[in-house]
Amino acid sequence: MFQRLFPTRFSCSPRSPRVVIASACAALLLAVPALAQQDFSAVQIIPHHVAGSVYYLEGQGGNIGLSVGTDGVVMIDDQFAPLTDRIVAAIKQLNSGEIRFLINTHVHGDHTGGNENMGKLGVAILARDQIRVRLSAQAPAAALPVLTYSEAITIHLNGEEVHAFPVPPAHTDGDTFIHFRDSDVIHAGDVFRTTAFPIIDTNNGGTLDGTLQALGILIGSAGPNTKIIPGHGGVSGRADVIGFRDMVLDVQARVAALVAQDMSYAQVAVANPTAAYNDRYGDPDRFLRAVYTELGGTDI
Repeated sequence: MFQRLFPTRFSCSPRSPRVVIASACAALLLAVPALAQQDFSAVQIIPHHVAGSVYYLEGQGGNIGLSVGTDGVVMIDDQFAPLTDRIVAAIKQLNSGEIRFLINTHVHGDHTGGNENMGKLGVAILARDQIRVRLSAQAPAAALPVLTYSEAITIHLNGEEVHAFPVPPAHTDGDTFIHFRDSDVIHAGDVFRTTAFPIIDTNNGGTLDGTLQALGILIGSAGPNTKIIPGHGGVSGRADVIGFRDMVLDVQARVAALVAQDMSYAQVAVANPTAAYNDRYGDPDRFLRAVYTELGGTDI
């Protein structure tokens, strides 16, 4: 159906075994929320107006972005499958029109867990090529993106340019930022978050260098008044992303100096190179392990 609607080019206008094991364990931790039998009964879906036509929905999982208007709804991410009915109901309270498009910012289940349900509702799912490849190994056909892209695409709906553009491998190798240009809002997925240190999912292609590049792109794409929706946490601005990026640079420099002294990961952890940020961002272990290994640390 989607190909009939858009028949032409789319623009709706060597590691050690221990390191490998550590990476696999980190990936398993990322998958646990989507796989575990969680109790979603008390989860409320709370809408927040951001600017212009753009809202985000807070629930359990990644923030859902929305552009709403007379032409219908463009949706960014969809949290977990058991929440779909509540999510759709919350959207209907904002706009009675059709949910036309769903864009996945990356592959993780707290952002794509509702894909199958949305696909069965007839929503066209869009994502980067890498996301379809990764989902194909674990999800039913209805959950897969029907249109994939490797370059920027733009959806024109509700008088809004919804500009989705790939970024370097950062949180994963399939990250996308979505800029609602007319409302001046950017959904950054999990490359940027306000609630924790960066999660660099090396098992799904994430990298430290790409994280820094992507954060630089986010800073460069935002203006002084741009609202930024993080993958997790509250609406932020350009200065918040600069602070987050500078924290990563600082930790990178500190860990590099320790790796240069041939320190094991345990020694690096004791040195506590994230000390200045732990109160704000919590447990640094997963982030610190990723930084240590990418900077050449092998004794983990």
